[in-house]
Amino acid sequence: MTCAACATRIQRGLSDLDGVSGAHVNFATGRATVVHQPDLDELELSSTIRGLGYDVAADGDTEAAEARREADLRKRFLVAAALSVPAVAISMIPSLRFAGWEWVVAVLCTPAIFWSGWPFHRSAAINLAHHTTTMDTLVSMGSLSAWLWSSVVLIADIDGGHIYYETGAVIVTLILLGKWFELRAKRRSGDALRALAALGARTATLEDGSEVPLDELVVGMRFVVRPGEKIATDGVVVDGHSAIDASMITGEPVPVEVTHGDEVIGATINANGSLVVEATRVGADTALAQIIELVDRAQGSKADVQRLADRVASVFVPTAIVIAILTLATWFALGYDANEAFTAAVAVLIIACPCALGLATPLAIMVGTGRGAQLGVIIKGGEVLENTRAVDVVVLDKTGTVTEGRMTLVEVIAPAGDADLMLRLAASLEVKSEHPIARAICADFADFAEVENFENQPGYGVRGMVQQDEVRVGRRLLFDDVPPLIEGAAGEAESQGSTAVLVGRNGQAEAVLVVADTIKATSADAVAALHDQGLIVMMLTGDNQRTADRVASDVGIDDVIAEVLPETKAREVARLQADGHSVAMVGDGINDAPALAQADLGIAIGTGTDVAIEASDLTIVAGDLRAVADAIALSRRTLTTIKGNLFWAFAYNAAAIPLAATGVLNPMVAAAAMGLSSVFVVSNSLRLRRFVGYRRTADQKGGHDADR
Repeated sequence: MTCAACATRIQRGLSDLDGVSGAHVNFATGRATVVHQPDLDELELSSTIRGLGYDVAADGDTEAAEARREADLRKRFLVAAALSVPAVAISMIPSLRFAGWEWVVAVLCTPAIFWSGWPFHRSAAINLAHHTTTMDTLVSMGSLSAWLWSSVVLIADIDGGHIYYETGAVIVTLILLGKWFELRAKRRSGDALRALAALGARTATLEDGSEVPLDELVVGMRFVVRPGEKIATDGVVVDGHSAIDASMITGEPVPVEVTHGDEVIGATINANGSLVVEATRVGADTALAQIIELVDRAQGSKADVQRLADRVASVFVPTAIVIAILTLATWFALGYDANEAFTAAVAVLIIACPCALGLATPLAIMVGTGRGAQLGVIIKGGEVLENTRAVDVVVLDKTGTVTEGRMTLVEVIAPAGDADLMLRLAASLEVKSEHPIARAICADFADFAEVENFENQPGYGVRGMVQQDEVRVGRRLLFDDVPPLIEGAAGEAESQGSTAVLVGRNGQAEAVLVVADTIKATSADAVAALHDQGLIVMMLTGDNQRTADRVASDVGIDDVIAEVLPETKAREVARLQADGHSVAMVGDGINDAPALAQADLGIAIGTGTDVAIEASDLTIVAGDLRAVADAIALSRRTLTTIKGNLFWAFAYNAAAIPLAATGVLNPMVAAAAMGLSSVFVVSNSLRLRRFVGYRRTADQKGGHDADR
């Protein structure tokens, strides 16, 4: 399939079959989902698709087929470019011409027009067979008419006739370039699902020590999960105690303590203890499989964005063809000779050929995305740009997006003791633990005391002997005595959304270690920049309401929805869309992938997971949230440039066609005018190189202030 119209045509053809109650064709993933009666043979579906002029990839060959098509387009483009460049140089520069140069140009351009341009000719033939026209029709007719008329002039040696071989070759070359870039962007749309599917465990170790493939697990089986291993499938803990790193699902950095009777999710990671888990959900019923389904469904439900040029071409293309035919007939009817009549008709087709249109979209995208790359913004294809146009709400994930996404020791509170001593004692014990909170406590500490009789008490904390004292680090329940001052300090820390870890000696708590996921230094500026663009900013997080409200208040976020699950995030985005909003979702975790795919514009933080990045439309390479404002501003500017290019390219055609039809413009002048329109498109697109984002502006101001 080459465009959204192909998907629509196949979908209509499948839906018309007897026994088919529903069909959906996803242009992005190249898949057709058909609901049909059991007696309808799959071969009939395939033959229907082939009868429409398309092909069906064999099972497991979809990726290889797409890769072959991309390689084919690239090869055709390179051949066309290699042949067109010398042909254009010889045709346009008189000093390079020699005796018989026209024949050399014909030899150079013929394979470029016919072999390199074959996909357009084939597509045009299929479209005409189904009584439709697209830009492929104009590309095919324009390049073929230029070749045909040039051949007539060259072979018949028509006096005063001109050859336009290079015009046809250049048209093919430019449009191939655009199609190649478009296909590369489209192929990436399926990477999210493949990245998700790769996250799960491949095998499970049963209680008897035997290892079985994941697809052989059934509900009720019990398997062992050792420290550092992925949990094979969703289940319930029947033995053991551990901390589970569920950040890939919840997006939250704090591990979840689990023990007998607690549910665990497949593909999450067992941090320290050993567990025995009984499978409760397998295969398509697991949480990971359901997230994959959510991403797939959200991607498939998006309307395929059709190029502005294609939409106008649905009217413009047949109109231009009719005008060319009428021009030929009118000149003949008025008594003009064949050379004059064909010259005027060919001039119409050449003036209608989308040379500038071929540059309008891909060149603006190339410049815009290139500038974006310099600013740390990766735009995945031209279709993404249209989605920024109407965005009015930006939804931010909290952990790893607004905040740093990792636990940090922010304060040591010791009302009646030595804070440095308390930290040294705590770090000396926690350095022996693999718990993420433990790592946060001892991350920047080096002077550890010697610890004897170290003991880890899962769910409570750790204890050990340091010199003559028994030191304890952990929750309140680990201590025999928690003084009111310590209790108050811990409660205050927790009211601010932080985690309070108590430390003390000989059963009495003496200090509070405050551990928190800190807000990024640039988050407040980023929210202000989004507000500057007239956008409403919301935060959607799986964290508790109290923590979420504190973070939102600190950075100036307008609204907060907290304590949401991955599927709830996607549902909340869908609710905003149902209320008439166009939503941009910003996230960095696997739990954000469904919402990123559901949103009108998905923006992934590049410091996050591969799945979030693959499910998104835009990727921010750095963790600086201000780049989100840069991404939206750059995307809108690039889209505006594309629309300007398309408008002036079409306006040029609309104004020049009447002049060509009346003989005011001969084909050579028409070709020159077409070249000028291309120069305009190039220069207009290159203006994007001067785009300056919010980060660059703020950093420059900061630099000047520092100089002063």
